[in-house]
Amino acid sequence: MNIAIFVSGSGTNCENLIRHFEHSERVKCALVVSNKTDAYALVRAERLGVPTAIVPKVQLNNPDETLPLLRRYDIQFIVLAGFLPLIPSYLIEAFPRRIVNLHPALLPKFGGKGMWGHHVHEAVKAAGETETGMTVHYVSPVCDGGEIIAQYSVALSPSDTVDDIAEKEHQLEMAYFPKIVEEILNDFMEHARL
Repeated sequence: MNIAIFVSGSGTNCENLIRHFEHSERVKCALVVSNKTDAYALVRAERLGVPTAIVPKVQLNNPDETLPLLRRYDIQFIVLAGFLPLIPSYLIEAFPRRIVNLHPALLPKFGGKGMWGHHVHEAVKAAGETETGMTVHYVSPVCDGGEIIAQYSVALSPSDTVDDIAEKEHQLEMAYFPKIVEEILNDFMEHARL
């Protein structure tokens, strides 16, 4: 099964996924897509031998440009790993229950437009939360509103800085995100009999 990883930033989760599936006989990271030409995730992917493509927002919103790209690499599933643009509805329709997103908070808290990266961790700190975590969910037309697949949490202390919160949450991502994606893909393949 060929998957595409969509990223906008440095790509630590992207690299973690590629390495996790490196020797898999069932799953191949076939393409890394970024909306940003300077995303360090592209460098990470290329170093690991995974093809990359730059798809700016205008192109992402054009099915006549994006769908042929995904077909060229025979993409069957999309994993968003720090991808900031909203996924257009045509792509959700073309990949029903086959696009998942990683969100750096315990949804439904701290989700929605503008809630990504440090913005999320700052909001968690400002709210005085005693825990934070990560959420993996299916992508729907509503930003961060899709069905939740898995969540992992970590305790926070009042003395934790925003950077401490970010680091604690990131450790959860490193530990659990590839395993969750593998479980989702195995379940999908079992039901689709791929």
